[in-house]
Amino acid sequence: MKWEVRCRETWLHETNPSLKLIVLVVLFFAVLFIHNPNVLINVSLALFVLFCFGTGYPANVLFWLFLPFFLVFVSTASSMMMFGEGTTTWVRWGLIHITAESFWRGVHIGFRALALGLLGLIFSLTTRPVHLFYSLMQQLKLKPKYAYSFLAAVRLLPIMLEEFQTIRYALKVRGVPNKGGLSKVKRYAIPLLSQSIRRAQRIAVAMEAKRFSGNGRRTFYYEIGFGKYDVLFVALFAALMLAAYYAGIHYPYIPTSDVR
Repeated sequence: MKWEVRCRETWLHETNPSLKLIVLVVLFFAVLFIHNPNVLINVSLALFVLFCFGTGYPANVLFWLFLPFFLVFVSTASSMMMFGEGTTTWVRWGLIHITAESFWRGVHIGFRALALGLLGLIFSLTTRPVHLFYSLMQQLKLKPKYAYSFLAAVRLLPIMLEEFQTIRYALKVRGVPNKGGLSKVKRYAIPLLSQSIRRAQRIAVAMEAKRFSGNGRRTFYYEIGFGKYDVLFVALFAALMLAAYYAGIHYPYIPTSDVR
């Protein structure tokens, strides 16, 4: 089973993974404390533009990746709009009670969920797991035994998918009916678990033999450093946040500036 998605590498792929992780985590918490929906709308729009034109993936792939987060945006915003609290009633129909306060609060929460999702998408689509863990070891001094363990776990995921496909073909050849609830789970889960445990044990023994648990000085196959794209990354996100804040304060889309 081969799932391959081609993408064009952009300058975001060249940014230091640890720096990218720190900046996006800071932005994650900054978004949590933004209570002005105008500012949050601007941040979401800027992140959406970066997601569309900065990740280097085809439009159809971006559409399917963005669709779940758009549905989260619609569901969270509509839930808060229709069942929130407030004093200025717009619509009341049965259990549905839409007020001015709940409407703008729904818009705010929806865009907050969207912004957080876009931050995660931008990071995951422009960061290779191998480079991330090498950077964590070199810049943030993560111990190699943890970094290589995560790398081994990431490497096991496609192997498990291939084994799942092999088991499915084997059961089909033997004429085993592809139905049943718990029995179907047992047919797949037991061989997958046993193979995974056996493989994990072999990897653990190999890592011990290569002294991955030691604390001595190590050399790395990939040398991850800093460059001009790191400066551009920090400057871009700083400018993005400042522009979003300025435009949200001086050129608001909606009359509400605080939904708390």
